[in-house]
Amino acid sequence: MRGISTVTAAILISELGDLKRFDHPESLMAYLGLIPSEHSSGGKERRGSITKTGNGHVRRALVEAAQSYRLPARVSKAIKKRQEGLPEEIKKIAWNAQVRLCNRYRALVGKGKKSNVAKTAIARELSGFVWAIAQELPVAA
Repeated sequence: MRGISTVTAAILISELGDLKRFDHPESLMAYLGLIPSEHSSGGKERRGSITKTGNGHVRRALVEAAQSYRLPARVSKAIKKRQEGLPEEIKKIAWNAQVRLCNRYRALVGKGKKSNVAKTAIARELSGFVWAIAQELPVAA
């Protein structure tokens, strides 16, 4: 995936372990503290900034990775090389993620969101795509 280099992947694996332990991508997002806080009462719904309740090291790595999605979607030589030997389903998830996240970043910034807020939103969705790819990987023996 774009933005997920060897170092970022190592951080994800060493800090999170097996991502299949999370039943849903929302569980992973909550564990990382990338979901918005909520202060709701009665009929009012108020959402605040992210909760920051999870693993800060992984959260920072994902926000850094999300920065690469401010550029247009494309498969670079480095990404092609990293994808050699991977199943087509994983490549398809990675491409769909790249297209969606690049467009989403531009849409958020176009609406007037600050770039750091947009990067955090992209990091949240990126964690969902990482979870989806982990579900496709064979179980390590």
